[in-house]
Amino acid sequence: MEPRIAPSMSIMDKLNILADAAKFDVSCSSSGSSRKGDGKGIGNTVKAGLCHSFAADGRCISLLKILFTNECIYDCKYCVNRCSNDVPRASFTPDEVCELTIEFYRRNYIEGLFLSSGILVSPDYTMELLCQTLYKLRTVYNFQGYIHVKAIPGADPALIQKAGFLADRMSVNLEMATAEGLQKAAPNKHRKTILKPMKLIQNGIVANREELVLYNHAPRFCEAGQSTQMIVGALPESDYQIMAVAQSLYQKFSLKRVYYSAFVNVNEDKDLPALPGGPPLLREHRLYQADWLLRFYDFTVDELLTQDRPNFNMMIDPKADWAVRHLELFPVEINRADYRLLLRVPGIGVNSARRIISARRFGPLTFEDLKKIGVVLKRALYFITCNGKMMYPTKLEENYIVRNLTYQSLASKKERSLFSPDGMRYEQMSLFG
Repeated sequence: MEPRIAPSMSIMDKLNILADAAKFDVSCSSSGSSRKGDGKGIGNTVKAGLCHSFAADGRCISLLKILFTNECIYDCKYCVNRCSNDVPRASFTPDEVCELTIEFYRRNYIEGLFLSSGILVSPDYTMELLCQTLYKLRTVYNFQGYIHVKAIPGADPALIQKAGFLADRMSVNLEMATAEGLQKAAPNKHRKTILKPMKLIQNGIVANREELVLYNHAPRFCEAGQSTQMIVGALPESDYQIMAVAQSLYQKFSLKRVYYSAFVNVNEDKDLPALPGGPPLLREHRLYQADWLLRFYDFTVDELLTQDRPNFNMMIDPKADWAVRHLELFPVEINRADYRLLLRVPGIGVNSARRIISARRFGPLTFEDLKKIGVVLKRALYFITCNGKMMYPTKLEENYIVRNLTYQSLASKKERSLFSPDGMRYEQMSLFG
């Protein structure tokens, strides 16, 4: 089974088209695989993982990120590769993807492969080509490095399972936070069709772990887990809706990561926002910060946001936003607060909270001690006391604290000169007008 390709197009021409077409898919950071080379093949991967990201040991790691094809039978309104767009089209063959991966690896350009695809002919046809590519890469070309592949919604479960035994990580993009939003922006896609392979991958991971307990040398299934991506700002979905879906995905499908991609307006469509100010990158950043709070700080979505207040304050980070709306819990006494409460103080992270718990066993801590521990005092000083005293005289009042935190975050003296905190409520500020 070979894809439809232009016979006159060189592999480098295809690479230019299909590497550029893959840039809008951000769900490729990964870790958790322990596939190792056996000395007979090429490449290896360790638990640090691969991609354009930072590994657990601090290394900056890279991968070849391409689409198998940018031909697509779907007409998603937000996608540059939709079938109604007049753009250059190209398709690789399985051998071409294998040769590119090996040659890039030999030149030390990459450590692994991220392979996605448009839908060519049908989901089954496309998934079969992806499986052929991975199988050849593993068995014919003896590549034992990291591979992240997209599972195609609507494809035969047997094909997705086959890919899971060949790849280290798989992902299925949810695209929109709500089923209604998906139907509006991607009329050919359906929420149930996307969630089905997610559940299949999760079940395969759980079953494989149980099998590995009994048989240590059993083939590994998608050892680095699965991830997904949601587009931010294409539709009027609130931060509360987006984060509620992310929390549900973590709980129901044990996802490693949910990625948030600021909407880039690449198509002219009346149903999509014009975005005169460009992609909502600051909103994307705030959602990543909130996602971190869900995964590592024991927050829930209903604590961070509510139906009445469904969006984050863009001027401060979500943790500070939560703190100023719950001033009844503050100030926190550093020498008595438990670990969970310390984690909720702006300016105190996981490492500094652990250091505080450990250090105060040897005596009461001072603000100077906290500075040495790594606490960001310019943010924490509004919310903590040491031995019953605050660092400076301050007011526990929402507008006052937000004005000061916002003023500190302004990058230049010129920006600060435009900001007058006296008599101004932070909700009315306009820094980008």
